[in-house]
Amino acid sequence: MTLARAQLAAARSQDGEIRAQLLQAERDYTRTQELFKRELVAEQSLDAAHAQRDTLRAKLVVTEEQIRVAGESLRMAEVQLDSTVIRAPFSGIVIAKSAQPGEMISPVSAGGGFTRTGIGTIVDMDSLEIQVDVNESFINRVTAAQPVEATLNAYPDWKIPGSVIAIIPTADRSKATVKVRVAIRTKDSRIVPDMGVRVAFLDTAPGPSGPVTAGVLVPADSIRSDTVFVYADGKVERRPITPGRVIGTEREIVKGLRAGERVVLAPPPSLRDGAKVRVADK
Repeated sequence: MTLARAQLAAARSQDGEIRAQLLQAERDYTRTQELFKRELVAEQSLDAAHAQRDTLRAKLVVTEEQIRVAGESLRMAEVQLDSTVIRAPFSGIVIAKSAQPGEMISPVSAGGGFTRTGIGTIVDMDSLEIQVDVNESFINRVTAAQPVEATLNAYPDWKIPGSVIAIIPTADRSKATVKVRVAIRTKDSRIVPDMGVRVAFLDTAPGPSGPVTAGVLVPADSIRSDTVFVYADGKVERRPITPGRVIGTEREIVKGLRAGERVVLAPPPSLRDGAKVRVADK
């Protein structure tokens, strides 16, 4: 780039110098013509002035071509330099830097060695979404645009509204799950990539007797005498609920339970309100 600019500047400088010389040569030739007509100079002087003028005209043509070539070289150098600038495909925040100054990068893997295939990871904070694995036995209850309530592990009391974007049409056989994409309706700086989150799919589909109130589904064996034991901070709280429909092995809770809360499965008769419990590892 610097060399191309220097060559262009030199060609322009030479062009200016030749133009000045040509202007003087034109004047000398005109003056010599007048003197020759009055027989004050020899024909040889007229021929010399004429040759000097024509020589400078030819040099001017050459320098103009040199300026054009130098300009093209500069434009090619600018294009090559612009090709070395890596631009983000969208506005966002860099959350990971994968390459360091001096390292080689390539759009494809070099099969070992020290070549990087990327320089960083960018996140568009305005288009974050949740990806959740749903057990394949329950995937038939999930539909596109279905309302969702998400709870971040870091903020268990904050209920985030959302909706199903799509069900990925492939299953993970090792986990017997299907991945579901969920859109987040609330934009908040507390929501950052790779946070742990629990998702509750809400049922708002109209039934035969009119609209059904959005409820929470829990395992049917977690209900005892219209109550459930809600787990929080190592203790359980006995809470009265209003049960709704039975859906397979689950029961809808119309009132008394919020999405994301954890309940005790098959509570024993001896379990009492405020008892200390621990979560069993599966």
